[in-house]
Amino acid sequence: MSPRKRRAWAIAGGLALLALATALVLNALQSNLVFFFSPSQVVAHEAPRHGSFRVGGLVEQGSVRREADGVTLRFLVTDTAHTVPVSYQGLLPDLFREGKGVVVAGKLDADGVFRATQVLAKHDENYMPPEAADAIKRAGNVATTGRAGAAPNSFASGEVAAANRPRTETR
Repeated sequence: MSPRKRRAWAIAGGLALLALATALVLNALQSNLVFFFSPSQVVAHEAPRHGSFRVGGLVEQGSVRREADGVTLRFLVTDTAHTVPVSYQGLLPDLFREGKGVVVAGKLDADGVFRATQVLAKHDENYMPPEAADAIKRAGNVATTGRAGAAPNSFASGEVAAANRPRTETR
């Protein structure tokens, strides 16, 4: 085999390995990608029906119910415009409370119940995950004015105001 053919085979083999490595990396990234949706987007069927994603908002007051097994918890996540029923089995973060910000990760069942595999609660009284705060703000804009992008008149909770304040951390 001539040196020219060997070089061509080496380049072709290198390109094939590069393509394989790229495909494997993209596949790994795709399977670990988790998008955030508000309850309004979930109700509008903008969220994936057969994949994992996150839902964020406020835990609706009076909605937290523990099942008889003592492990399963059911509650509603709201963005003040729409609510999504959530079912979770496991231990909750210490800061999980009704009326407070939460982000849950999991999948939506065919019956419309979000089966959470992870619950993330806000970490102090002045912070809510930015995605959840934005979703509540957008839902409030639509709910109070009937159109997106308009200034809200009021919100059902002081959480949004707290989410918009600059966050200071002390260590």
